[in-house]
Amino acid sequence: MILKTVIHHNQETSQFVADVAGKIAFLSYKPLSDGLDYYRTFVPPELRGRQIGQAIVEYALNYAKDNHLKVKPTCSFVKHYIDNHPEYRFLEYK
Repeated sequence: MILKTVIHHNQETSQFVADVAGKIAFLSYKPLSDGLDYYRTFVPPELRGRQIGQAIVEYALNYAKDNHLKVKPTCSFVKHYIDNHPEYRFLEYK
């Protein structure tokens, strides 16, 4: 079953959030001086395996790119995504 995923940026909670069928998935971040530390990704167990986490990470990386911010991928899921998508590697702190 394909579920519609709408992602938005909640600056008050420092999260990129997806509400999928009433369930909340998110990527949390901490602001840095010239970027964002993406430190936690969560997808409810019943939604896992549907590429919702990947969609949130891609949205968050595009947000960083569009706003000329660097990314510190403290979350291993985000780091794995960047490692497998070389088009985003330039965003990563070196």
